[in-house]
Amino acid sequence: MFESPCKDGRGKRKMTKIRIEKTREKKLKKLKVSTWPVWECEPSSFDWEYDSNESCYILEGEARVETPEGSVSFGKGDFVVFPKGMKCRWKVLQKIKKHYKFD
Repeated sequence: MFESPCKDGRGKRKMTKIRIEKTREKKLKKLKVSTWPVWECEPSSFDWEYDSNESCYILEGEARVETPEGSVSFGKGDFVVFPKGMKCRWKVLQKIKKHYKFD
């Protein structure tokens, strides 16, 4: 897991984490991931801020997400959860395709 500092509703600093896991088919079916929208992106770099939690399942490709504290990489078959409030820079290394859902 990768930790990134964020502020809670009272302006206090708290730690949040990007979670990356290999998920079993049973869990993907339970979450109905195949019904989530699909997002695709060619190799590129861009800044992003999460205004809500995002869960995503990587169908193909590879990317790296960087924050001031470090970076994480993920690719095909990874289930990734990004926390609300996180600011980062995406670097899409190979065309990425993912199912995603914002909470």
